Amino acid sequence: MSQAPFLYEKRTTDLAFRNFNHNNKKTYLRCSPHLHREIELVCFFEGRAVAYADSQRCELEPGDVFVAFPNQIHSYESFGPEDYYLFIVNPELMPELLDFFQLGIPHSPVIKGAVNDPRIRQTVEALYSACERENEPFGASMRQGYLLALFSELLSRMPLSRLHLGDSNALRAIVSFCTQNFTENLSLSLLEERLHLNKYYISHLFSGKLGLRFNDYINSLRVSEACRYLLNTDQSITDISEKVGFNTLRTFNRAFIKQIGVPPTEYRKNDLRNQK
Repeated sequence: MSQAPFLYEKRTTDLAFRNFNHNNKKTYLRCSPHLHREIELVCFFEGRAVAYADSQRCELEPGDVFVAFPNQIHSYESFGPEDYYLFIVNPELMPELLDFFQLGIPHSPVIKGAVNDPRIRQTVEALYSACERENEPFGASMRQGYLLALFSELLSRMPLSRLHLGDSNALRAIVSFCTQNFTENLSLSLLEERLHLNKYYISHLFSGKLGLRFNDYINSLRVSEACRYLLNTDQSITDISEKVGFNTLRTFNRAFIKQIGVPPTEYRKNDLRNQK
């Protein structure tokens, strides 16, 4: 894995999906090291590629499934073109499985031949079809149902280890803690106390590995959560600002414009989620 800073991806949608089919257009599974608080799922149908999760290198062959857990650094190398589905999923869509994703780490991120199982293949295709029909009545419920069924199948085939600071990447432990507690009054001093890591070391990890300041990272989590409230509830902007962890409405507006490019009132009015 490269020693260059890893890209931290900020997302404002709960479920993203793409179909990369080289019969229609040549595509390549390539991406530099990055992480985000979502699950990234690749269902590999044709071709050959290499996927990395933290320090693990995994060959991807037809029928394989690759799962990057939240805040796990991952990347891809292509020998393409390839044919695959890609889903990026907020783990909070599956509250029944949330502890597995937040507190666990797979022994291997690849499940060999999983897509060749008719039950998994049918669920994957049903999920993709439901994603394409996102505006249908009860579409959100259908997508959540297929997600829960699919990841229940996959997790049953993925032995997990409990995430401990002493035997896992320190950065993932820090980011995992932040994603579970970003609505609280977080500070480097608090992380130092809770995680028993020097606060200057934590600050160095953010600037050196993620390429951003600690406060900017926390604000990005809060703004992403605020986007969901703005689009899916009728709560006031003041209430949303407090709920996601901002001390003042002014600070919330400033952070929101910095990340999204428009004030929260305009984002809600024009529903700009598909433009990010």
